[in-house]
Amino acid sequence: MRSNVVAFVSGALFAVGLAISGMTKPSKVAGFLDLAGAWDASLAFVMVGAIAVHFVAYRLVIRRAAPLFGARFELPAQTRIDGRLLAGAAIFGVGWGLGGFCPGPALVTAGSGSVAALVFVAGMTAAMIVTPNAKASPSVR
Repeated sequence: MRSNVVAFVSGALFAVGLAISGMTKPSKVAGFLDLAGAWDASLAFVMVGAIAVHFVAYRLVIRRAAPLFGARFELPAQTRIDGRLLAGAAIFGVGWGLGGFCPGPALVTAGSGSVAALVFVAGMTAAMIVTPNAKASPSVR
């Protein structure tokens, strides 16, 4: 129960952060991707801030013997950069550029009833259903 509450609060905080940063607005994303036009660099600051927080938090958390709400850490077994990873990243980037959404902001915006976000989430969900799952990664610790 406690882990569900923590997950909910974490998700809500993430959603608020996405909304405040403007990542739920496709026009803001398009402005960020328009390097040759009226480039809006504000999302770069959001990304750099997220990377900085993760860089520090990961190093602090991974020192623990186990996570607070789990028996062990679940980390990726595969760390090699391969064709599947590059293809997936390219598909993600094209989808982000064309749709103006990535999964997190799309879910947040879909909650507002936005037709564009609902269509994006429906397409994203359909793609997840028809794509074979990757092998489950074994726990590292």
